[in-house]
Amino acid sequence: MKLTILGCYAATPRTFTNPTSQILEIKNRLFLIDCGEGTQVQLRKNKIRFSKINHIFISHLHGDHFFGLVGLVSTFTLLNRVTELHIYGPKGIQEIIKLQLRLSNSWTNYGLFFHELESLESEVIFEDEKVLVKTIPLKHRVYTNGFLFQEKIGERKLNLDAVQNYEIDTCYYQKIKNGKDITLEDGRVIVNDKLTFDPVPAKKYAFCSDTAYNESILPIIENVDVLYHESTFLQSEENLAKKTLHSTAKEAAMIALKSNVKQLILGHYSTRYQSIELFKEEAETIFPEVLLADDGKSFDF
Repeated sequence: MKLTILGCYAATPRTFTNPTSQILEIKNRLFLIDCGEGTQVQLRKNKIRFSKINHIFISHLHGDHFFGLVGLVSTFTLLNRVTELHIYGPKGIQEIIKLQLRLSNSWTNYGLFFHELESLESEVIFEDEKVLVKTIPLKHRVYTNGFLFQEKIGERKLNLDAVQNYEIDTCYYQKIKNGKDITLEDGRVIVNDKLTFDPVPAKKYAFCSDTAYNESILPIIENVDVLYHESTFLQSEENLAKKTLHSTAKEAAMIALKSNVKQLILGHYSTRYQSIELFKEEAETIFPEVLLADDGKSFDF
């Protein structure tokens, strides 16, 4: 699982900071999460192939999280894209994007599908044979979701020594990897645990931005491998966090602690602060495993 931060700052873009956008690579799938202004440029800088992006998840309809979307949709057309593109976001995302395309006399030469979200409860919005994605209802000034990306448990691993010891034909290997027991010609049943090793543990990544401190998400994100949680303010500006329905670094750390996540990544920093290291210092007083997102930074898990 690899996370590439394209942008992780709040408010307006600057020459050296970008609004929210990130790429999650999981099970050979490439998911774009939010699409702030300048996302295309950041994709180029980070050498990420546009053609591999087939699913885009938009948390909410504040501009710093989706103003780059129509440009990306249009660029896909210029690149002669033929693969379908699926966009998941709040109700209204289809109207906004289609209006811009229509009034600019633009179009797509590929299938463009919108999956509009309205539920206030967590729901599965994407699933294939390897990955499942569900919403994390957040608390913000407009309807907002975070997203939980979850690997599905893979096949069991063959214990080749054991399989060969029982002289099991190779035609049964896939059945064994699928978790089935094997009956030998003499009638003995060999339980699967004696023939296989456990699969690689499935990983989970939770994206939570933008949101006020919200303990209702704890059951959804419990025990995830990596939590990205917004930390727009430091605790010294707690009043601003409450007013704007954002979180402080301390509050993000409290969510990480109470949900027993393995790793916390902070982001969505207000540009009022001189150093993002201040966010890490504050969060580490509550939760020890803290990393700082920054534009162009990648994390491998």
